[in-house]
Amino acid sequence: MSQLDKTYDPSLNHQPLTPQQEAISEHVRAILDLLGEDVSREGLVKTPRRVARAMTELTRGIAILNSAKFQEDYRQMVIVRDINFYSLCEHHMLPFYGQVHVAYIPNGEVTGLSKIGRLVDCFAHRLQIQERMTKQIREAIQEALHPLGVMVVIEAQHMCMQMRGVEKQGSITTTSDFSGAFNQAKTREEFLSLIHS
Repeated sequence: MSQLDKTYDPSLNHQPLTPQQEAISEHVRAILDLLGEDVSREGLVKTPRRVARAMTELTRGIAILNSAKFQEDYRQMVIVRDINFYSLCEHHMLPFYGQVHVAYIPNGEVTGLSKIGRLVDCFAHRLQIQERMTKQIREAIQEALHPLGVMVVIEAQHMCMQMRGVEKQGSITTTSDFSGAFNQAKTREEFLSLIHS
């Protein structure tokens, strides 16, 4: 098999695998073999390459908020709620997914609203745990915008909890992190009432 045949899959966006993806693909093939699977059967022939592409897609990350900051004299709560996300649990490499709710109180600067969703994707698209992701989103907004306060709430379902181990279907894990004005219970309660109304 030529090098081009090994790395080029016309069914996958007509793009060759990167060297990183090729290495991941070889490891996935070895794992399947160790599990007793026949890696030459039709249903699995392209699986290592598909997994390699999926893993590099799911673990990407980019810088976001500094690209769209605007001076604005607005000092009331800005909320972006119900931001859908999916991520991979770093403990079992199984998906967890749900919604992120973000609020911040500007202190002279705001960001484009779409950037909040992109920020969530930035931290979701890597091996993660929900607790760390919650904190990372809050810290990134705090560092970029220097607002009067930030609060992040994540509600998620974890396949590592539903598919294996305790196997509890439909269970939801909620995490929160907050700073500044959100240290006041009244401000937190306002945010929580708005995202659940």
